[in-house]
Amino acid sequence: MFGLFMPDRVYYDIYEITPELLKSEGIRALILDIDNTLVTYDDPKPTERVANWLEAMKNAGIAVAFVSNNHAPRVSEFCDGLDCYYRADAKKPSRRYLYEAMSHMNSDTTNTASIGDQVFTDIWAAKRCGMRAFLVSPIKDKRTPFFRFKRLLERPVLYEYRRRAAKMINK
Repeated sequence: MFGLFMPDRVYYDIYEITPELLKSEGIRALILDIDNTLVTYDDPKPTERVANWLEAMKNAGIAVAFVSNNHAPRVSEFCDGLDCYYRADAKKPSRRYLYEAMSHMNSDTTNTASIGDQVFTDIWAAKRCGMRAFLVSPIKDKRTPFFRFKRLLERPVLYEYRRRAAKMINK
């Protein structure tokens, strides 16, 4: 029932996801969400810590691309100077621009992972493509009724993820 919404892994933040971890799993490309995954909605550019994390990925030979549902001015300003593929207004959970990003990075679903903060956009899109999907905790969630409702709907999926993870540990 939860298959298309179930993340492969859940992390507190992106900094728990290291180049070594990715390489050990055969991942050589990442498709990243921006808002609430890497930075808050208020950060127009990568913070120094995010820039260092992205640089570590690049130095390890892990390609990155950005696929965001936010609008072009926001996404292009964030990605300015990063020399990578990016797409705004992606309409995730649509798969179109995830496939386009993989094509641009010369990767495929076997060696690419997606990282985002929302189950019903980021995780669902990645799972629909057949790639690994990593969920991170939102950095600073919007408190609008719409976002609060979406987070409420995510709770059963996250409960099931934790239940399955606990079962694996206790084996």
